[in-house]
Amino acid sequence: MSEVNPTEKPKIELSTLSAELQKVIQFDDVPEAMYEMVASIHEVSEEAVREAWDALPKSGQNVLDSFEQFHALISVSQAFAGVNVMEEFPTLNLPEGMTDEEKEEYRAHLLDQVLHNCVKDMVKQVKKARRDPLLKKDFRDVFAK
Repeated sequence: MSEVNPTEKPKIELSTLSAELQKVIQFDDVPEAMYEMVASIHEVSEEAVREAWDALPKSGQNVLDSFEQFHALISVSQAFAGVNVMEEFPTLNLPEGMTDEEKEEYRAHLLDQVLHNCVKDMVKQVKKARRDPLLKKDFRDVFAK
């Protein structure tokens, strides 16, 4: 019998995620330890990502096959960016008088800004891919069978 720690969250199985998200995770070789973070980001970011997708010109949307592919690409991008922010945060030179609460608020704001920038950057890349066959191919290769 295997013991289960009641405080331990069950691991996210790759097979429980959308097909598009699975493809991006496998293509980018996302560590299993990040699956939960990717899945959480994917879930909570859908509305904002949908707005960005809807604002893309049709020629930009045609770079990918669907919103779901765009959403998956952004979710994984945001997860890696979020990890980088968390790793770098302790090395930031913050003002000495900042309370722990102010530091947490700053960290949340910084993370929010980084995640927002991931969406903006992906939109720029998709728009650029409309006229760049190699970049367009790079996007499509992620989802190739």
